[in-house]
Amino acid sequence: MDIMTMFDYSFMRMAFLAILIITPLFGLLGTMIVNKKMAYFSDALGHSALTGIAVGVICGMHDTTLSMILFAIVFALLLNWINAKAFASTDTVISVFSSCAIAIGLAILSRGGSFSQYSGILVGDVLSITMPEVTGLFVVFIITIIFYLICYNAISAIAVSPILARSRHIRVYLLESLFSVLVAVIVTVSIKWVGILIINALLILPAAAARNVSQNARSYSAYAVIFAMFSGIVGLFVSYFTNVATGPMIVIIASAIYFGTLLRPFRDA
Repeated sequence: MDIMTMFDYSFMRMAFLAILIITPLFGLLGTMIVNKKMAYFSDALGHSALTGIAVGVICGMHDTTLSMILFAIVFALLLNWINAKAFASTDTVISVFSSCAIAIGLAILSRGGSFSQYSGILVGDVLSITMPEVTGLFVVFIITIIFYLICYNAISAIAVSPILARSRHIRVYLLESLFSVLVAVIVTVSIKWVGILIINALLILPAAAARNVSQNARSYSAYAVIFAMFSGIVGLFVSYFTNVATGPMIVIIASAIYFGTLLRPFRDA
């Protein structure tokens, strides 16, 4: 089969365009998540999407995207507030909230054995994306770029030492809250096409691989974006020709890149 024939289908063109937006977005955001050691946090946000859907179902919403976004924002801000108050260790707080959110979501959505209609969100389906949804992703992408350019140094300083960041008049709690909301929105708007089970892998793997080979912050971000886009594009092509779900195939490619960066030639570079 010819590679170019896949673009004869409109859904493949939309999927390819979405990949070109989502993957660099995840690459940039992933560097900040890895720096702040928030991998578990982003994973919990992904799982909380089930409760967001459940809230939308209870409210009678036909499209539960808005309820997912609103719930994810509240979930992220609440986690950030509790973490700032230091009621318990961060991992413990996230685990408790994540487990509770998943249980509530599953309990509501599985009433009467109807969970099967929501099972597709577990692995996602980028081939179902539409032009209005691609436009929405592009808006989120622009917002993320602006946040990255303005706040990257401050977020990095907070990751190194919140106390030092405060001494430099950085508003730590405000920035952490804004960053948490940004992560919540991106995870939520992407989850329909990426999938709950693997969205965190797409956020973490390119950034983790980039960290293995980068020498400075600039190359770190560049490698993360390159690895993410390569994984997305190759994963889309391979999934098309092998008839395998796109999301898992992208993660497989990203995983292969990560393990490749652990090889000695890269480590010595």
